[in-house]
Amino acid sequence: MDTIDAMRVFVAVVERNGFSAAADALNLSTAAVTRQIAALEKRLSARLLNRTTRRVSPTSTGATYYQRCVQLLNEFDELEASVGAQALQPAGRLRINAPVSYGISRLAALLPGYSARYPQVELDLSLSDRLVDMVEEGFDLAIRITRQPSPSLIARRLSQARIILCAAPSYLARRGEPATPQALAEHDCLAYSYSDTGDAWTLQGPHGDVSIPVVPRMRANNGEVLREAAIAGMGIIAQPDFIIDAALASGQLVPILRDWTVPPIGIHAVYASRSHLAPKVRSFIDYLVECLGPA
Repeated sequence: MDTIDAMRVFVAVVERNGFSAAADALNLSTAAVTRQIAALEKRLSARLLNRTTRRVSPTSTGATYYQRCVQLLNEFDELEASVGAQALQPAGRLRINAPVSYGISRLAALLPGYSARYPQVELDLSLSDRLVDMVEEGFDLAIRITRQPSPSLIARRLSQARIILCAAPSYLARRGEPATPQALAEHDCLAYSYSDTGDAWTLQGPHGDVSIPVVPRMRANNGEVLREAAIAGMGIIAQPDFIIDAALASGQLVPILRDWTVPPIGIHAVYASRSHLAPKVRSFIDYLVECLGPA
């Protein structure tokens, strides 16, 4: 049994939730996949998968083994890609993490162009608003929307997003429009759970910066949820343009406190190390800079 091949088969079974789907993805027979998994479990003296008539899922041991397999296979692929003539060509699986709303509204439209330019790269995009551990979870790079990227990661700025204070006309008709930033403390505010400023909203205006503590009526870990709640008249939001531009254009939301602005927030590509940066990672970051950076 080739251990590397068996690990690839196991990862495919876990990610595709079944033997048949993994066999199709790997261009193997279902019987061959079954034999590989059986041989791997025998070698490890551990049951890696729970099997039912409806689905296949990893055991607790299998889940831990899967995470390590992903890391080791990525390292193995990068090792092979780093030697020989093919080292200069982007190739292999590229695992990317991005926030849900940004991934859908901005990043998704850019992927076909990259894929056409670098057909040897297999794109694997995972959308999540939580702050993933890139090394632990095996991501090659991540898109982070933040004013201060983690100092433990290498960050390259791609662009920035405007943050706009706004509310639905129905809310403003019911509660009135705040005349000053301080008045926000008396309004129903809808807050983003992962905001790097917590429940304090910072605004810049004619008399300098102010930081206003708000008591959220609701928190959510996704900006689109907050946008829909605001459209329904639930309260005031401070959200990036890529989430609310369409609602502003249609009049479903209207800006407030127009003499004040929220500092823009940076959009960064981050990765774990400069050392031996894989061509697939470098090419993808360069492509994003080309697409998203200033003309």
